[in-house]
Amino acid sequence: MTKPRIKIATTSLAGCFGCHMSFLDMDERLVTLFERVEFNCSPFTDIKQCEPCDIGLIEGGVCNAENVQVLRTFRANCTTLIAVGACAINGGVPAMRNYFDLQDCLREVYLTGTGVTNPQIPNDIELPLLLDKVYPVSGVVPIDYYLPGCPPSADEFLQMLEPLLTGKKPLLQKLHLHYD
Repeated sequence: MTKPRIKIATTSLAGCFGCHMSFLDMDERLVTLFERVEFNCSPFTDIKQCEPCDIGLIEGGVCNAENVQVLRTFRANCTTLIAVGACAINGGVPAMRNYFDLQDCLREVYLTGTGVTNPQIPNDIELPLLLDKVYPVSGVVPIDYYLPGCPPSADEFLQMLEPLLTGKKPLLQKLHLHYD
């Protein structure tokens, strides 16, 4: 009888999607990993709804109401939740807007900024409500582990995942602890 595969879900909130790209840098090691895991909700599978799973990988900061909902759904469905990369851990580049008032940012981008040809601030029910600031994921839900970097390398992803796949706690080596 084959051993059941570990279920992993991933998502990208406010960020550049670089952490997912770094994950894919495992190249041929992905084949070995895929023999041991099954992806649930993930851009890798295009499955949009997070179902109960073992590990959740969250990339990106929290900038709007939709991000909050996705993050809460992941926390409710993932046994272990990992904040991946600088944006998830501290807001990263998206949090640069935190130095400015949200309304001032919207006015600059949509009304008075260089190249604006049709000045109007978007207001459509299809657009998620922006939060006053960009928050780290730990500001919204409890996080079990942090994988720092911008982005973390494929080796660092493996160093985090390998112990979890065997029921052990991950311990990143000091050389992998960097905060770019």
